[in-house]
Amino acid sequence: MSMYEFSPSDARRFADHIGIQARQRGDELIFSKCPYCRNSTNSKEKFSINLKTGQFNCFRASCGVRGNMFTLSKDFNFQISEQVDRYLNRNGFNNRFKRFKESHKESTDPAIEYLRNRGISEEVCRKYELTTKAEQDNVLVFPFKDQNGELRFIKYRNMDFIKGETKGSKEWCEADCMPILFGMNHCTDGRLIITEGQIDSLSCAEAGIDNAVSVPTGAQGTTWIPHCFDWISKRFDEIVVFGDCENGKITLTEMVQSRFGKSKRVRIVRMDDYQGCKDANELLQLHGKDAVRQAVENAETVLSLQVKDMSDVQVVDMSKIPRISTGFEKADNKLGGGFMFGQVILLTGKRGNGKSTLGSQFVCEALRQGFNGFIYSGELPNFYVKSWIDGQIYGHSHLTNAQISECEDMYRDRLFIYNSSLIETDELDDLLTVVEDTIIKKDIKFVLLDNLMTALSAETNEQLYRRQSEFVGRLAKMAKAYNNVIMLVAHPRKSKAEFDNDDVSGTADITNRVDVVMSYDKDDKLSDDVRKLKITKNRLTGRLGEIELYFDEDSKRISDIPADFKKDYLMSRFEPSDSVPDEIPF
Repeated sequence: MSMYEFSPSDARRFADHIGIQARQRGDELIFSKCPYCRNSTNSKEKFSINLKTGQFNCFRASCGVRGNMFTLSKDFNFQISEQVDRYLNRNGFNNRFKRFKESHKESTDPAIEYLRNRGISEEVCRKYELTTKAEQDNVLVFPFKDQNGELRFIKYRNMDFIKGETKGSKEWCEADCMPILFGMNHCTDGRLIITEGQIDSLSCAEAGIDNAVSVPTGAQGTTWIPHCFDWISKRFDEIVVFGDCENGKITLTEMVQSRFGKSKRVRIVRMDDYQGCKDANELLQLHGKDAVRQAVENAETVLSLQVKDMSDVQVVDMSKIPRISTGFEKADNKLGGGFMFGQVILLTGKRGNGKSTLGSQFVCEALRQGFNGFIYSGELPNFYVKSWIDGQIYGHSHLTNAQISECEDMYRDRLFIYNSSLIETDELDDLLTVVEDTIIKKDIKFVLLDNLMTALSAETNEQLYRRQSEFVGRLAKMAKAYNNVIMLVAHPRKSKAEFDNDDVSGTADITNRVDVVMSYDKDDKLSDDVRKLKITKNRLTGRLGEIELYFDEDSKRISDIPADFKKDYLMSRFEPSDSVPDEIPF
């Protein structure tokens, strides 16, 4: 149901609601019993809810029940949203709304005169039973009747209202009424026109357009949806949005598209067809009925919210995109100035050759350049990671308490680490949630995840590879959404003289999803303190190759200059260069 957005927490609440134990495995919440057949489940005959979609199944052949959270809400009196409660009239929810006696009121002269001045004929005024409030001829009354002709909602308008002069509201509603669409009782099957204001839907009716309705409480109000959702879903093939044209946008569009776009064809009145007017009524008054009809007939199909017209895409000068310097001049040159925000970097190398050390030094570089960082270590305890980082920041391994305090002052409220000791559920999902939450709350610009494999567990290689691919795909979306750099450290699948991208442990799809692939290893032909950093994939510049780096055991630092390990990481702020190499191919 489009009136409800699934959340994994709802599946867990459902387990508590019915009192059945459940445990998470991968993307499934597996129940010890099926709530329908009440039989205990095993690995093959299980009842489970998918934590991505909310769909459920009982795999017992004699049961086989399936559905979604809406089904469970209905069958087990389980609350998932107030809108669903309204839709199901759970516990008499809708009975709290005011009911009106069946009546038909003749249109009054003040109402007819007011609407005539807005281009609405007496015939349309009487058809929609527009009148004025008893003993208040200046208050126009809009009666909202449902598809059965029952009066369910009443809205009022002060016809004498002058903005900035008149006290009180221009429009208001009768208290405790069920919010529905104005004009429902005059609609037949086929195409539905939805406007923002009542006079706009009346303008469509004046132009001879059938099935024109308007929302009860403005463009932002959605309380009418649960009460009209089924009516729209069953009776209409398409919806035309004729909202107000404001600030270069048409109101109601996103709301209607998000709620009904998956099951209905949704079209929107073209901006040009408003002819500079704000809404349907102004178009009627200034350009006539033909202009209103043309606007509806020319309405264009609304694309998915995830699709944009190319002309609406903002032009970005890639040379101006923020970067985090690697700390190595030659590496920065190949990468186009460093790690570009929005990228996922994959760092790999043989076990014991120092890729985690290089990763933590990249964290130090990010801190030195004024960016906040986050670390996940799947292999080392938190205290060990802290000790290693402190040593790299200060420049030697054995620190006094005062030196440790200096390091802590430097990264306090700027560097965070995943608290793996508190894991209670699937570590992969928990990690992604925590990383995203910390990025948002602490403006994290460099994330180091070391090592991916320890955050993944599955029964078969096929499941493992699928989850790896999904994990990296979500990281890529996260990097772009929050404009930061995410570095993933992974072991190679096998040891051989020359590394290539297919050697990363797990599915090859991992290297397809990232922006940069680098390997960091010793070279048996060189001395023990020499390393090779190879760039084997570089989506931004396309420049590949290798650079020679040097490792110092005492400081745990890596440098591109032999015997030079004295960089000051305790500086409060480092300003990276805004320039990038001239050879970037864009």
